[in-house]
Amino acid sequence: MDLRINEIPVEDTYCEAFDGLFSRLLITAKDKKRLKKAAYNSTALPCTVFGESEGGIEKFLSEKETPDGRIGAVIQIWAGYGKNAKEKLEYELSKRIRQGILVVPTTRIFDYAQAPDKIDMTAKVGHCGDGYEHTEKRFNREMINIPLMMGEFLIEKNISYAKGVMGGNIWIMCENEDAALAAGDAAVEAISKVDGAIMAFDICSAGSKVETNYPDIGPTTNHPYCPTLKGKIKDYKIPEGITSIPEIVINGINREAVEKAMTAGLNAAAKIKGVKTLSTGNYGGKLGKHHIYLKDLL
Repeated sequence: MDLRINEIPVEDTYCEAFDGLFSRLLITAKDKKRLKKAAYNSTALPCTVFGESEGGIEKFLSEKETPDGRIGAVIQIWAGYGKNAKEKLEYELSKRIRQGILVVPTTRIFDYAQAPDKIDMTAKVGHCGDGYEHTEKRFNREMINIPLMMGEFLIEKNISYAKGVMGGNIWIMCENEDAALAAGDAAVEAISKVDGAIMAFDICSAGSKVETNYPDIGPTTNHPYCPTLKGKIKDYKIPEGITSIPEIVINGINREAVEKAMTAGLNAAAKIKGVKTLSTGNYGGKLGKHHIYLKDLL
């Protein structure tokens, strides 16, 4: 099958994604400076390599779209799906809230997903009030009020969680680094407009593989697709003329969100001069049960 977007060849392959648990938080703040600091701080470090969590900013909201009439940001925090997944998500969620949001002046947190399953935030966030916290009804929500040196921090008492899809991705094979950066930026901008999807790594320069020579540090570089190894390794797989391959990794609240995001990213990247081939990464079916074929997206 000859797959193309804007005359750019698209490889007939698939990505494999996997299940994860996520919470969707709405952060509000008094001004843009504080809001952006809290949103970026709390999602800044993707840590799935170490069995922890990853996060990303989904979208920003106006004053008319939030419960307290202030500007807001919707973020997602994810943990792998499996044994004790809820407990892992609760721990990771609370850690990012305590260190990345609560400490930023004027911030508040509301549950955005409104899913059936809930995590009570009293034990791991509420008790930051050292016993002086209390629960009250505000903005038609049940909120924990934590006293701070700059006033109060409010967080909705019950934050919901649900199962979603992690690890969708697109690869953009480019003739040079400038084209790769431009195409990656275009893809990120397009994907950011897809409701329910996040990109924990933005443009990722370091695609990884399942097998590794150094298991203590987790997934290592996907060496067959490293342009600087041309002529040095036997299993080099990059087509001629390609010198830079940005990867965009996508998590979504469901498979549909991931597929829409992948499609948006591919279409945006195809418009950039210097893009030679569009593709996606997989591990021969070893990693995830969700196989998303590019031919189906197109």
